[in-house]
Amino acid sequence: AYSPETSTFRAARDLMLRHGADYDAARAAFRWPVLSRFNWALDWFDVVAGEHPDRTALRIVEEDGAETRLSYGQMAERSARVANWLRAQGVGRGDRILVMLPNRVELWEATLAAMKLGAVLIPSTMLLTASDVADRVKRGQVACVIADERAVATFATVRGDFTRIVVGEAPGWHSYGDAQEAEPEFGADGVTRADDTLFLYFTSGTTSKPKLVEHTYTSYPVGHLSTMYWLGLQPGDVHFNISSPGWAKHAWSCFFAPWNAEATVFVYNYSRFDAAALLAVLRRGAVTTLCAPPTVWRLLIQADLGDVPPDLREVAGAGEPLNPEVIEQLRRAWGLTVRDGYGQTETTAQIGNPPGQPLKAGSMGRPLPGYSVVLIDPLTGDPADEGEICIDLTHKPVALMRGYRDDPELSAEVTRGGYYHTGDVASRDSDGYITFIGRTDDVFKASDYRISPFELES
Repeated sequence: AYSPETSTFRAARDLMLRHGADYDAARAAFRWPVLSRFNWALDWFDVVAGEHPDRTALRIVEEDGAETRLSYGQMAERSARVANWLRAQGVGRGDRILVMLPNRVELWEATLAAMKLGAVLIPSTMLLTASDVADRVKRGQVACVIADERAVATFATVRGDFTRIVVGEAPGWHSYGDAQEAEPEFGADGVTRADDTLFLYFTSGTTSKPKLVEHTYTSYPVGHLSTMYWLGLQPGDVHFNISSPGWAKHAWSCFFAPWNAEATVFVYNYSRFDAAALLAVLRRGAVTTLCAPPTVWRLLIQADLGDVPPDLREVAGAGEPLNPEVIEQLRRAWGLTVRDGYGQTETTAQIGNPPGQPLKAGSMGRPLPGYSVVLIDPLTGDPADEGEICIDLTHKPVALMRGYRDDPELSAEVTRGGYYHTGDVASRDSDGYITFIGRTDDVFKASDYRISPFELES
């Protein structure tokens, strides 16, 4: 028998799957599951692994054609070994683990293992500098680092009393490879509360000091039911998401959304983008659903797309608005429509074009199930047809971050007036479709028209 938590989560998940092509029904029926305690790795992933131990959970294809394929059962056991080994190294519940790994099996193992322990994850891109890492170690109060051997040099000047674990070999670091000698059965040392901290995400910090976004053991694991719905994932799918580890979108679509759907996470590692190679991998890998940033879609349409990959059913884009011309060229070539979606590190997918719904050129869609989205006029503070994208907190989604860690003033600022303020401006038409305009600080006026950089680019 399932635990009450697993049953409640599964019921919400199944409702999303059942209404996959019926947007109105999904919006009307879906309610975020109410959970008091929940450990997604133990209460969901391991349960799926018990039901479908041989179903493929993770496929990683390298540029030279080499492939790693692991089942749900294998991932459950391997992550249990890692969790036991980390516990033996002194890592425990509530400890903060900075993970700096590329797309390799250990990234998924370590993430599951940390969750099983009840620890806190600080995902980090391999592109960080030594000063970036020092800032994260200090502000994140890091107790443990799990890094690829190619990133070890970045930590050479970083001071702090933290456990150093390397995937590979490095003098003075614990070898992650020893973890697979640990016991394969894991037992939790206590209860994971639904509001315990799971993730601390440092934002990109392009215009200011990176913010520290705090997510809980439900806000991302459960919250990504909306992302699963937008992507159109189904059990047994092979989902390919092009995203770099360390950023939120990687957790969105290379971890929670596909594994919530009991699908396969598909990864292709390449040193330099090659459209022809990517198209060949789509066909050879029997990929059913693909999510890629607009940059990739723009490069693909300049290549010889050829016939649509035979197994490909759904295609999506996120990260920035997708130009209507790009969408039209893909539709003409493949008969598939790239469906746009919108969200932030602070949330999951909030707005999108789910499968089977009419699309409007340039629009990123309508509010997804579980989200009450309003546009607020920045001058009056009232709902309007054009204004800042906000989430009504009287219907607060499980998927919204807890806040910005150690910054109560900023947390209060973005939740003022009973709304979560995204900082993005959009317009809404009479059918409820929302079109992105720009950031609140980069939209300008010309002859009484509001113009965004995106419109100029298009």
